[in-house]
Amino acid sequence: MVTIWVCVGSSCFLRGAPDVIKAFEAEIERRAPRQVELKGTFCQELCTMGVTVRVEGKVFTAVKPDDVPRLFEEEVVPLIEGGCERSCDASLGDS
Repeated sequence: MVTIWVCVGSSCFLRGAPDVIKAFEAEIERRAPRQVELKGTFCQELCTMGVTVRVEGKVFTAVKPDDVPRLFEEEVVPLIEGGCERSCDASLGDS
């Protein structure tokens, strides 16, 4: 299972986190149902950089809904196809 974390702290929320979440939900449903878990997390301390997303410990900032298909293809699909070498969300903690 691959876990995607989207910041829903106040700054990211105001910068479009709900729309980014909707875009990820659509991409997951279309391409990888039951293989990807989408979770919200609070402040990632990158508030001035727009919506923050974490995938397998990698951090992406200023994510917009239009970025989600490319991000999913480049970062999530390889994890699904290759499996995770370690627990996909081990370095992310529980939020």
